[in-house]
Amino acid sequence: MANKFHVRSNSFPTGSHPSISRVEEELNKLKTWEAISTSTSNSIGTGLSLLSDLHICLEDILNMASTQKLISNNQGEKCIEEFLDGSVRILDICDITRDTFLQIKENVESLHSALRRRKGDSSIERIVAEYNFFSKKMKKNAKKLMTTLKQMENKFGVSPVLDEDQQLVSLVRVVREVIGMNMSVFQSLLAFLAVPAPKSKATKWLLVAKLMHKGVITCEENTKSSNELMCVEASLSSLVSKGTNVATMQTAHERLEALENGIEIIENGLESVFRRMVKTRACLLNIMTQ
Repeated sequence: MANKFHVRSNSFPTGSHPSISRVEEELNKLKTWEAISTSTSNSIGTGLSLLSDLHICLEDILNMASTQKLISNNQGEKCIEEFLDGSVRILDICDITRDTFLQIKENVESLHSALRRRKGDSSIERIVAEYNFFSKKMKKNAKKLMTTLKQMENKFGVSPVLDEDQQLVSLVRVVREVIGMNMSVFQSLLAFLAVPAPKSKATKWLLVAKLMHKGVITCEENTKSSNELMCVEASLSSLVSKGTNVATMQTAHERLEALENGIEIIENGLESVFRRMVKTRACLLNIMTQ
């Protein structure tokens, strides 16, 4: 699911502080992930894990006395205000996404439990309809967040750095790259959520389609390389259209289990990233109030 969402910058100056070099290394790992990622929970989980590592490196930079002095001495500059605004906006999106996955987890578990104790085809149709109603609402919200991220991208990183201090220039570059990469990872995550339902019109999902990996294998070919949400929706559609025979029920249970496992992977990744974001935000605020 390669995309060009994050802010691109030139390489950091030769002789940069080791902490900045480590950030650049983590950014390169994420750019590699970005180029080969797919719309699956395992791929998204890898991206979140790398993003968490990136934030750890950023914290090291923010904890440096020289960095704190730079930020403190340049309070009021637009580029510094940009850091604060970008960090809180990304934190908000991460928090909303965590809540979304909690809702998905609850609805999927409820769906799976209801299928186990089904009482005929009529109850299956009702169960599927309830889940589809939730899924439609969830995808709509995911698309709204994707639009918000796109708007952030258009406004982020445009403030000029008027100071000729090369340390400040390097700091601005690295923080912009980090925040930009956050946008990229969360755009991929939201695209995972907003994947089109079976038989949806392509035009309705143009924004999502641009972000989806072109070579995604269909559920029927290889579930391990497919979006787990899409596979569950395909199975539910089969239950309604073909009835609850042994084959369709077994497939539905297998795909629901795969989705539950995938949700756990992403939830763990989101929790780790959220904790790191909170620390980053707190560090910035502490510097500004010194």
